[in-house]
Amino acid sequence: MREDGSVTSATDPQQARPAPAGTTTPRLIATDLDGTLLHDDKSVSDRTVAALAAAERAGIEVFFVTGRPARWMDVVSDHVHGHGLAICANGAAVVDLHAGGRLIQVRPLAREDALAVVLALRAAAPGTSFAVELSTGIHYEPEYPPFHLDPGATVAVAEKLLHETTPGSGAPVIKLLAHHAELSPDDFLTLARATADERASVTRSSPTALLEISGYGVSKASTLAQCCAERGISPAEVVAFGDMPNDVEMLSWAGTSYAMGNAHPAVVAAASGRTVANNDDGVAVVIERILAGL
Repeated sequence: MREDGSVTSATDPQQARPAPAGTTTPRLIATDLDGTLLHDDKSVSDRTVAALAAAERAGIEVFFVTGRPARWMDVVSDHVHGHGLAICANGAAVVDLHAGGRLIQVRPLAREDALAVVLALRAAAPGTSFAVELSTGIHYEPEYPPFHLDPGATVAVAEKLLHETTPGSGAPVIKLLAHHAELSPDDFLTLARATADERASVTRSSPTALLEISGYGVSKASTLAQCCAERGISPAEVVAFGDMPNDVEMLSWAGTSYAMGNAHPAVVAAASGRTVANNDDGVAVVIERILAGL
């Protein structure tokens, strides 16, 4: 999940760098959405729509792999073909976009682990506020900033939100969100990862100090690896795109990967190639190049 806003990169977004030559013909394209496939206004350009459709016609599956929850996938639901699946919530959910976002698989964060992380982060970073993303919707603390909040959400302290009986009648916890008003995003991420230890996986996709906390070992990469294994697709046959720290593991796992021109420096370091920024249709640029070489 990523709020609106640009991301400052230490690299020149106009300098595209190709992936190494001689790579395997791709069978699957895995792309992040916000800051990657989507323009900053959250639209999908006509060029990108055409490139995605052309890839599917060429027999290359396309997976959207995002931090967004299933209920925020309307922006791309008309542009998924074939299988209709998307990986949401940083790998915590696989959803069927052809069936209106129906959950196919959930990899939850255990409530006892979520509560332990809440208590540890409150001690390590006073002033942290939390939201709890359940399979049924989001709920948040009174101090949590108003980012994409749902009108039907319950407002209460995280300890109450994580109680088995309220809210959601024991619905799986998809992820925990933690916000800090004063720490820098990367400093908060480093602190939270050390604090969470092996109880949860922590990442971020926002330009602000907003962290996304999933079950331990849950990531875009691990769920994408499962989906590919089910299809007999190897990492060498995957091309991945991303722009923020929650994409690093996926870009490292894929045989060929591209950091967007607007990407975080850690993403640039993890990727095997570089394309232009999301507003310049960097994903489409690469897909067109791949298809021209088939």
